[in-house]
Amino acid sequence: MRGVRGGPGQFRHRGRYFNRIRGPAFVWPRGFGYRRWGVGGILPGVFLTSAFFFPGWAGLGLQAPPPGFQWVRQGPDLVLVDVRTGQIIDVVYGAFF
Repeated sequence: MRGVRGGPGQFRHRGRYFNRIRGPAFVWPRGFGYRRWGVGGILPGVFLTSAFFFPGWAGLGLQAPPPGFQWVRQGPDLVLVDVRTGQIIDVVYGAFF
């Protein structure tokens, strides 16, 4: 799944290119919309539920989340979050189309 160099169907993460995937339609909770999150941000608690966790991280070529952390889908992006505090420790922009 890894690409040699970037193209329109790929995203870059930690210096490597990966193929984007078509995810199911993403439904934002009421009152929320797209926001470009960054490392150190705090994800609102409404997203810290299994409804937003993304178990398919391996299919994207990403590393397993450490214990107590989850990959959380945010529209086209994924954020790696401490599920106790909501703190974001990694971000993948444009993983989904």
